[in-house]
Amino acid sequence: MTSLDKPTEDTTTADRTEADARAVTEAALFDAFGGVRGMVETVVPGLLFVTIFTINKDLHMSAIAALAVSLVLVVVRLARKDTVKHAFSGVFGVAFGVVFAMMTGNAKDFYLPGMLYTLGLALAYIITTLCGVPLIGLILGPVFKENLSWRTRNPGRKKAYAKASWAWGLILLAKCAILFPLYWWADTAQLGWVLIALKIPPFLLAVWLTWVFLAKAPAPIDVFAEMEAEEKAAAAAAAAGSDAGSDAGAGGEASEAGGRHRREG
Repeated sequence: MTSLDKPTEDTTTADRTEADARAVTEAALFDAFGGVRGMVETVVPGLLFVTIFTINKDLHMSAIAALAVSLVLVVVRLARKDTVKHAFSGVFGVAFGVVFAMMTGNAKDFYLPGMLYTLGLALAYIITTLCGVPLIGLILGPVFKENLSWRTRNPGRKKAYAKASWAWGLILLAKCAILFPLYWWADTAQLGWVLIALKIPPFLLAVWLTWVFLAKAPAPIDVFAEMEAEEKAAAAAAAAGSDAGSDAGAGGEASEAGGRHRREG
């Protein structure tokens, strides 16, 4: 192998840095969106509801079963001392669906709160991006320890967040364009099975696109590390000033003592 063929140290370092950035991005996305377990917890209650309703057309039994399994998932997380934010969001979603369905007596209304939430979220992604504050950046900024530094100090990262937010918004809008017509035209079982089928694939596509955009973006600015560094620098400066003051005081005392000695001599 010639010297031209050998990888340079700079190239190796750059590759390692890029791999680290990708790993950090993957970990952040996994934490923010719940990973595989979070996806399962969002699917299981709806799957149980539509399965029971397809078999016996019993709204009350289907709704109670969906709510019960949501509560069980929360209890399991609490018992294992895991984060419960994704499980709790699932419980609230199922609870709203149960209330809607029970109030109207229409089993399809079990899905309506979730569909309205999806539509609202799609619009939020698009509107915040148009306003220059893409929602995905607000969600992931604290996870990456950069908070809002990407808005003014990291334009490449802001652009990546904007692309990711557009992806989320358009994907969710496309999902709504399928589900809302079915809400009016299809029966409960048909709507439920289509909704289950559309639960994971659009989500995975949006997460994958987010990963692609952020993996190519500049590294996040760790504002927490910057604040710690500033605090350490301030403490060091204060300590140095205190030492200098002590040395000056000691020097003054020495000079005064020397003056006294000369006068006495």
